[in-house]
Amino acid sequence: MPPILNAQSVSKRYGANVLFNGVSLVVSDGDRIGLVGPNGAGKSTLLSILAGREDTDSGDVAVRKRARIGFIQQISEFARGVTVRQVLEHAMDAANVPDNEREQRLRELVGRTRFPDEHAEAASLSGGWRKRLAIVEGVISQPDVLMLDEPTNHLDLGGIEWLEELLAGLPCACIVVSHDRYFLEAATNQTVELNRMYAEGVFRVQGPYSEFLEERELYLAAQSKQQESLKNQVKTEIEWLRRGPKARTTKSKARIDRAHEMIGELAGMNTRAQKSSAGIDFTATDRQTKRLVELEDVSLQLGGRSILNNLSYVMTAGTRIGLVGPNGSGKTTLLRLMTGELEPTAGTLKRAPMLRVVYFSQAREIDTKLTLRRALAPEGDSVVHNGRQIHVASWASRFLFTGEQLNQPVERLSGGERARVLIARLMLQPADLLQLDEPTNDLDIPTLEILEESLLEYAGAMVLVTHDRYMLNRVATTVLGLDGRGEAQSFADFSQWEDWMSERDRLPTQDAAPLAAPAMAAAPSSAPAAAGGPKKKLSYMEQREWDTLEGLIAAAEERIAVAEATLEDPAVAIDATALQAALAEQADAKTTADALYARWENLAERVL
Repeated sequence: MPPILNAQSVSKRYGANVLFNGVSLVVSDGDRIGLVGPNGAGKSTLLSILAGREDTDSGDVAVRKRARIGFIQQISEFARGVTVRQVLEHAMDAANVPDNEREQRLRELVGRTRFPDEHAEAASLSGGWRKRLAIVEGVISQPDVLMLDEPTNHLDLGGIEWLEELLAGLPCACIVVSHDRYFLEAATNQTVELNRMYAEGVFRVQGPYSEFLEERELYLAAQSKQQESLKNQVKTEIEWLRRGPKARTTKSKARIDRAHEMIGELAGMNTRAQKSSAGIDFTATDRQTKRLVELEDVSLQLGGRSILNNLSYVMTAGTRIGLVGPNGSGKTTLLRLMTGELEPTAGTLKRAPMLRVVYFSQAREIDTKLTLRRALAPEGDSVVHNGRQIHVASWASRFLFTGEQLNQPVERLSGGERARVLIARLMLQPADLLQLDEPTNDLDIPTLEILEESLLEYAGAMVLVTHDRYMLNRVATTVLGLDGRGEAQSFADFSQWEDWMSERDRLPTQDAAPLAAPAMAAAPSSAPAAAGGPKKKLSYMEQREWDTLEGLIAAAEERIAVAEATLEDPAVAIDATALQAALAEQADAKTTADALYARWENLAERVL
């Protein structure tokens, strides 16, 4: 059978900027390709070209006859007023799914995705649920090849694991652009790196991502040896040329031609071998105080919901804490508590005098109308880092920006470039406590590696909130885990927190609903009959009440899920008024659901 996609000698440029040149890529049945490469290499553009959404400057893309292509973009947006169900029905219309298959396919995917309400407005969903909906929209047509551009953005740890399971069960080929290294290891069976440092523009390795790293190291080592050998040969030929050989014989002419070919080949290798990496270097203060933040029996309630219950914890200098928990469990709220933006409802929270905190917000507040020059150096044409004055152009180049970009507005920058701007600004502020709330979004793998090295060298205390499990395991010395029900506990690593959460999910709870609100696994009517004596018949009014309870319980569960989805929204997390309103709605919905379940159990003892 021919390949699904066959791209040959594809090139693309924007103005004077060449993204890639002469790239070839074949996608066959069973391929699970992780497409990686530095920011600006053109990964998203190549994906759009393969999907037929963008034209090439040169080269061809052949698509197997009647092959269906699913494409999931980085940004998941939906029109106002359109429901989850309508989004999926429209996708099935576009894919000409037979009428007799539609309802079953929709029900199956909605159930596996755990949408709390298929009639909810798609545009009003949180970022995580919009991403899930976009993925299901791409899957529901049963494509032959599914293309996903940064699918893990906005998904929490549970969402990423859900995506891994979903992809594992799909029969189609996949191409995934991602910087999540654990996700690439779990979800792909080969890796393609798009990078100018390769002569063919790409480097492809069969096997998981870890095998790609090994093969790439071997390739680069061999390339380095070849480059050194060619360098010596070119040196010899240049010395021969300087002696002025007479190009009268065929042999002399051939050697001169070969010498120039070798010089050109070496120049190309030297150009491709040049690597750029962001110069990230956070600076700690010289504070001698060891105890920076002390929480003693701290409790926090917002909108009637318990975010923390009797938490005792001491943060000392040099501690690197990985803060984990489901979306809506209060990670960002705990960061705000530590900085003093919020005060505990009960207990004692002490901060060291004159504590200097640098905070990287997941909302990434930055005036996008500013030029890059003003964003990097608000006060003039230079910055002061580690006591040394640095010109803004040099400071910009340290973060992989060119001089031509300095006068461009920030709004033209990519997500990864904006993240680098914020990191550059934070680096100018010495800190006792560094708080990083989802810093890895949109960063490419080389920049992630530089960021990890910088965090490992940082001497101050740090709290890291991230869904990047690789960074978490590498950087954090301890894990503080939240369960979303107000309880928190310290662990040696991320896997211990996962085990703890699994145990807690198996325990009954009276005061909280699970944060990831699945569709009801079984209707209440499937519960076992109560053991005991003879059952009393229900009165007429009780029977009417019993007949409506299942619907009322489902509605209450939907209210809980919608409130919890709202809590996942970063904009809500940093808005105290909106956060309290969302928490109050969640608490009220849970109270209603608990009362309905209690009443159902009471009546069930007499009916079942």
